[in-house]
Amino acid sequence: MRVLVVEDEIGLAEAVGAILRKEKYIVDIANNGKTGLEYALTGEYDCILLDIMLPGMNGLDVLTYLRVREIETPVLLLTAKSEIDDKIKGLDCGADDYLTKPFSMGELLARIRAMTRRKGIPVDINPKYGDITLDLKKGEIICGTLT
Repeated sequence: MRVLVVEDEIGLAEAVGAILRKEKYIVDIANNGKTGLEYALTGEYDCILLDIMLPGMNGLDVLTYLRVREIETPVLLLTAKSEIDDKIKGLDCGADDYLTKPFSMGELLARIRAMTRRKGIPVDINPKYGDITLDLKKGEIICGTLT
């Protein structure tokens, strides 16, 4: 799974990126809004972690731009702005979730899993190719038909 982290605090961005990589995510990092927008517009990401207060272009403007262009990638606003009005504004701009700093990495990982689970991509639990079937639930590969 590919995650884009758009965060201007370089130390925080690198720490989050390292933890996500340890969890087997593919991570790209942008340290300003304009670069983050360029990356996000590629449509290559399963999830975007987006700070609000960014140089060049703020996170809400990035988010609004993405939603106007019908980019539906799940976005988690990860920000120090913790007032209820800030949360409402962020969610109304199109964010899928909102997490304030400081945060627990465990909670961030859980929110990423939840957002990507809701993405709406149907999962075939028994994908097939020719006469080969993969039973994901049992963890078995079946070749041919069983009688």
